[in-house]
Amino acid sequence: MIKSELVTRLALQNPHLYQREVEGVLNAVLDEISDALRDRNRVELRGFGAFSVRLRGPRIGRNPRTGESVPVEEKAAPFFRTGKEMRERINNADDDGMSRAAE
Repeated sequence: MIKSELVTRLALQNPHLYQREVEGVLNAVLDEISDALRDRNRVELRGFGAFSVRLRGPRIGRNPRTGESVPVEEKAAPFFRTGKEMRERINNADDDGMSRAAE
């Protein structure tokens, strides 16, 4: 699912809101998560998961075209860990006895 599909689904579930309002709310939530991660804070959404930042240390990389060694600076990478409730929702069987992964 892409962002525009998510906005459309949320707008259909909330007919009292315009699609542009739903998009604004979604953008605000994503911006706040991004801002918190940029400040190296952890964001936890109970029942869904937790976003955090992991630092990748400096290393010596390799230029794939030339094979030359290249120094790579330290950088931060976002990391997401699913919550227990989300893992259970994904792994539990549906009403028809089949898991969604098997479909």
